[in-house]
Amino acid sequence: MTSTRLYVCAVVALLMTGRPGSLRAQEAAERLTLDEAIAQGLANSHRLAELQARQEAATATEQRRSADRLPTVAAQAGYTRTNHVEEFAIIQPGQPRLVVYPDVPDNYRSRLDLQWLIYSGGRVDALERVARAEARASGEDLTAARADLRLEIARAFWALVTAREAEQVLSRSLERIVAYVRDLRVRLDQGLIPPNELLSAEAQHSREQVGAIEATNARQVAEADLRRLTGSNRTGPLEPVAVFEGPAQPPVGTEQLIVEALANRPERRAFVDRVDAARARVDAAGASLRPQVAINGGFDYASPNPRHFPREARWDDSWDVSVNASWSFWDGGRTRADRAEAAAGGRAAEARLADFDRQVAFEVRQRLLELASSRAAITAATEGVRAATEARRVLAERFNAGVATNTEVLDAQTAVLQAELDRTRALANARLAEARLARAIGKLP
Repeated sequence: MTSTRLYVCAVVALLMTGRPGSLRAQEAAERLTLDEAIAQGLANSHRLAELQARQEAATATEQRRSADRLPTVAAQAGYTRTNHVEEFAIIQPGQPRLVVYPDVPDNYRSRLDLQWLIYSGGRVDALERVARAEARASGEDLTAARADLRLEIARAFWALVTAREAEQVLSRSLERIVAYVRDLRVRLDQGLIPPNELLSAEAQHSREQVGAIEATNARQVAEADLRRLTGSNRTGPLEPVAVFEGPAQPPVGTEQLIVEALANRPERRAFVDRVDAARARVDAAGASLRPQVAINGGFDYASPNPRHFPREARWDDSWDVSVNASWSFWDGGRTRADRAEAAAGGRAAEARLADFDRQVAFEVRQRLLELASSRAAITAATEGVRAATEARRVLAERFNAGVATNTEVLDAQTAVLQAELDRTRALANARLAEARLARAIGKLP
């Protein structure tokens, strides 16, 4: 274990210990738990807002398709100005002049129109099933996006926890090396050591400062990533409030977990809904070759009304009701092409569903292995802390007896700090592994 890997975060440590007016000391850190971060992320996510809008659009489309079963009623009105024409009249002896076709240049018309498709060959039903399946799939997409966001926030949260822990641990190590360099400088002034020992310590201190700059940047990037996911506009430091409890025992029965994942994953339900939608599109395309029957009707109030004879410049009413049927026997292959396109889309959706099932099985196995590995790492890291602590105690006694150097004591203290950091990382990785396994089997918090 090299000292370069053990020391990180010099700049922040110097700010915390040697610069009382620093920005980090002046601005209080924002304390944030994992649940609070997830709640903020779900409330502020633009991606979820987009998917919510798409779900609302899909629901509106479903309502639109359902409305196709109902009749439509429309009010119409119009005015037409025509040129003057010569009146046509019948003149009989002893009878008044009878105008059969008068000159009426001003024509007014109003109509209350009704249209009702009473039989579509199953097309309306099929399109309604398509819209309903797409609406369900949009809802499952939104659920899956929420689960992905929860997992992403958990990843960023635990990344920040480990980054801050590394910062704190290695800043304490840096304090010790600074004190060690100061002590060497005093001993050099007293002529007790050669200059090369002080120069070597100062070179080591410089290397640690370079690593500290990188560590500080890593912590700031982790904070920025968590702010992005939670939608926070604050620029101050974040202080994650982590609970390092031991991970739960891994569930038994891998195959049972795979079955549970296939039943619970919202992505799979969305794939199933889109397969259903593709099949309904095939039915809708085939319905074009079946007859279509519609009822039309209306009430007209016009001046003059062309259905009244003789034609007069006065307001008269009339009505009509009709039943119309149409049947397309040949459309040049359009319906056949539409059915082929819809069937191909259905096969593509089924293939994606089968591939997703295979991926889920792998993902569950992978997450179980990660969890088992994280639990084993916790045990090893805990043993490392115990061993490093005992080694530090022995070296302290040897130093007091004058048979160990100050450098060895510093290295032992740094080893304890590094072991504690490794244990923190192992605990954070275990919590993240738990979250990933829960996501894989579809257990949404």
